[in-house]
Amino acid sequence: MSRFRLPWLRILPDPCPGTRGSAGTCVRVRASSSSSSSRLVLGIESSCDDTGAAVLDEAGAVLGESLHSQKEVHLKTGGIIPTVAQQLHREHIAQVVQEALTRSGVSPGQLSAVAATVKPGLALSLGVGLRFSLQFVRRHRRPFIPVHHMEAHALTVRMLRPVVFPFLVLLISGGHALLALARGVDDFLLLGQTLDEAPGDTMDKIARRLSLTKHPRCSALSGGQALELLAREGDRSKFNFKTPMGQHYDCNFSFAGMRNQVTMTIKQQEEVEGVHPGTVLSCVNDIAAATQHTIARQLAKRTHRAIVFCKAKALLPTSNPTLVVSGGVASNQYFRKALTVITDATGLHLLCPPASLCTDNGVMIAWNGVERLREGRGILPFDQEVSYEPKAQLGVDVTADVKQANIKLPSVKLRIPD
Repeated sequence: MSRFRLPWLRILPDPCPGTRGSAGTCVRVRASSSSSSSRLVLGIESSCDDTGAAVLDEAGAVLGESLHSQKEVHLKTGGIIPTVAQQLHREHIAQVVQEALTRSGVSPGQLSAVAATVKPGLALSLGVGLRFSLQFVRRHRRPFIPVHHMEAHALTVRMLRPVVFPFLVLLISGGHALLALARGVDDFLLLGQTLDEAPGDTMDKIARRLSLTKHPRCSALSGGQALELLAREGDRSKFNFKTPMGQHYDCNFSFAGMRNQVTMTIKQQEEVEGVHPGTVLSCVNDIAAATQHTIARQLAKRTHRAIVFCKAKALLPTSNPTLVVSGGVASNQYFRKALTVITDATGLHLLCPPASLCTDNGVMIAWNGVERLREGRGILPFDQEVSYEPKAQLGVDVTADVKQANIKLPSVKLRIPD
């Protein structure tokens, strides 16, 4: 498959740019001449604040997709309220699934399996998706494939090109920050994870404290999108935020301490400008730029250490080693540029799914189902009981081994072009 190239990044194209469906849903369709003889999987996603469904064939062609976003509702409430997210999933999940099936031209009886997110995520949201999925498979007597949300993010890139195991993966979103080595469809080594909050959560909280929904260019954007937009016109050197992880020689992340520094700076600038909280500061672009750069530095440094560790332990192939970056925050172009500096310095290939497949969606869940169906892993009968898990580790935890390695990194200048 061809790929769109930038001088600093290999980014895979959106396989199906799509159209806008009814009731706020986004529908993507790709015809597939092989679908009549190929095994078909329905994927259902409801781990957080988006309700998604998609039908894929065994080759990874998206036959039909539907996605209902809750973004506008949560922007008005100042963040994701679990009970609100739960109710919105309840109201839309049947329509989203039916729309994906209708657009695909596939009937429930033609499905080889149904895959659904069961871990990790918001408990109330996961519960809605799992209950609906189990009712669906029992009604239509289809096999059920429980999906780990982060495994799905990690493997999405394999739908778009033949990335072979093992490869390094950085997953960054509103709820997660982790580094892992993907050795197989359900075989991961966890190298590092956040000790407090995820980068997407940090950016959303800072954006709320900056009152960016009042900014004329940011009212319809998420917190992370707003910060990225304003940072393009800011001077990151005007403020110097520290990361508390500088002297910790592991691959774990921590963003809460940096967020506290930014919050204190915002308060100080409000006093300097003589304005009350809730007013957009005149230096907001500079704060956004400094915030984004500080997060980028930490992402780059921890990823660099993970690469060095994997190479030292011969965990990556000597030929064509790959770093895959996915999750909602992976859509941030500045972060991708920062990570490209590291992969260029270490000889890895950086691959990122298109933005539409970085955020939560039914396609990645269906694809995880396809991968598992191919290998006969984790396929359950329709009448088996399944529980959801709001907190679930990815793979085998080897973070202690990384820390014990005590890797001190060579200096790499993080010169990121505007």
